Amino acid sequence: MLSDQKSSHKTLYEQDFYRWTQTTAHLLQQHRYAEIDWKNLLEEIESMGRSERKELKSRLIVLIEHLLKLMYWEAEKPSNSRGWRNTVIEQRRQLELLLEESPSLRSVLLESFLDCYTKSREDTLRKYQLPPDLLPNHPPFTIETVLNSDYFPE
Repeated sequence: MLSDQKSSHKTLYEQDFYRWTQTTAHLLQQHRYAEIDWKNLLEEIESMGRSERKELKSRLIVLIEHLLKLMYWEAEKPSNSRGWRNTVIEQRRQLELLLEESPSLRSVLLESFLDCYTKSREDTLRKYQLPPDLLPNHPPFTIETVLNSDYFPE
């Protein structure tokens, strides 16, 4: 009977994800652990962690891109600096909220800073067809500076 219950929950997972989440939460609240679809539950929990990491890195890349444009792209600065600054402010706020919810992500931020800088630099050069020597190969700022809400390159 136990295997029938597990397979029915797996089927539920495949057929109706939302209902599966609600059923799993109910089973946990009722301490009915033998009926829980553990395999999929563990996969979903791991996936949530990966999503948080991905969001953090993605926001950092966008933030760095806009800081680089403010620092180095003089030709477009007069007409675009307001939008770039707004994006810097928004990405900093979103990173702050992520770190408030999950403080342990700060270590991911520190570990991935150089990689995110490299990706941001490459993306910016490609997207806007800028000369490679416009942006430095190594970050002109620290992660602390990037996250500092008072820092805006002029």
